[in-house]
Amino acid sequence: MEQTKTGGIATAERARVRALTSGPGAFTAADEERQRGVRRMKTIATGALFGMAVVFALATWAGHAGAGGWTGYVAAAAEAGMVGALADWFAVTALFRHPMGVPIPHTAIIPTKKDQLGRSLGDFVGENFLSGEVVRARLHSVGIGSRLGAWLARPEHADRVTAELATALRGALTVLRDSDVQAVVAEAITRRADSREIAPGLGTLLEKVVADGGHRRVVDLVCVRAHEWLVEHGDSVMEAVSGGAPGWTPRFVDRKVGERVYRELLRFVREMRDMPEHPARGAVDRFLSDFARDLREDPETRERVERLKREVLGRGEVQDLIASAWSSVRAMVVAAAEDERSELRVRARTSLLSLGMRMSRDDGLQGKVDGWVEGAAVHVVTTYRDEITSLISETIAGWDAAHTSRKIEAHIGRDLQFIRINGTVVGALAGLAIHTVAHLLGA
Repeated sequence: MEQTKTGGIATAERARVRALTSGPGAFTAADEERQRGVRRMKTIATGALFGMAVVFALATWAGHAGAGGWTGYVAAAAEAGMVGALADWFAVTALFRHPMGVPIPHTAIIPTKKDQLGRSLGDFVGENFLSGEVVRARLHSVGIGSRLGAWLARPEHADRVTAELATALRGALTVLRDSDVQAVVAEAITRRADSREIAPGLGTLLEKVVADGGHRRVVDLVCVRAHEWLVEHGDSVMEAVSGGAPGWTPRFVDRKVGERVYRELLRFVREMRDMPEHPARGAVDRFLSDFARDLREDPETRERVERLKREVLGRGEVQDLIASAWSSVRAMVVAAAEDERSELRVRARTSLLSLGMRMSRDDGLQGKVDGWVEGAAVHVVTTYRDEITSLISETIAGWDAAHTSRKIEAHIGRDLQFIRINGTVVGALAGLAIHTVAHLLGA
């Protein structure tokens, strides 16, 4: 039982030591060096106290031995020096521990008030460094717009930014899963298509194309291809006509009818091809105009177009097309990002240089950039100020009290020892002045 208890105490002690020597508050080699400097200054300050005590003892002894009135001045100065040294030793020591181990009230301030000091520090930082006015004024004085413009206007910096952007883009496209992106793109396209009726827009577009005569080239192409096909496949046309004739008609009559139909059809297509004012072309124009109007105004036509749209979007071939389009775009962008001489990177670099030159010269653009940066920074500060200050207070609250006290003392203790030395000197001078005034008034 005793062994178990001893082992538990040892384990707890090792855990405490690990807590003190690890984490954000761990003692570093630099802290150890600072602590050695603190010990040296403590020795000097304590030596000054003992020096005053020795001087006081010798001056008092010399005064009793009849050495003269000067001993009173020396003794008064030494006595006041000791009082000043002791008072400042008490004040400095009380920051970090109980003087001489005695739990005097309002001593060991840092260990006992660590959490309160952390909260106060957080509040101080929040009020004086994280206020919107302070952040805006500081950023405005920096002139981010002009500095950023001058920095980007240098080719080597534009090259660096372009390379970093290309790396980030390539990494993002590599990390993204094709299936996820394809699903998102397909859903976005489908949702966008479902949310808007396309028939009126198609009708307006078709009406404008007909009014501008943009469809005539398509009609010309159809006529040319139709004529070429008829010339190449005349036998097929005549056989189709003959094959559709009644069975009781003579064979030569069917052939004659087929030839006549073929010649008339070929003539019609040739005339339509060669005559811009052919009546059939006018009929096509009227048909397209009427169809454009129906797309915009006829409910039945619009509903048919919507049904066709939903059927087309729901087909697997369309989804496969979206997937293959994304894969092609991703491969193209990744290849362009990797190639330093690609059009993508060249244009990005040129744009950055141009932007940098404009920002370095255009006061209006600089003001806009400054406004954007200041607004974003103020928004972040005002929105997350409590989280930032709580990070300070919670971090300090998680530190070990004794270890925190040692670490703070290692950082500022050396300067605090000068307070003890100054207290000794100032106390001695004050004691000498008081004794002198008292002696003069008594005389």
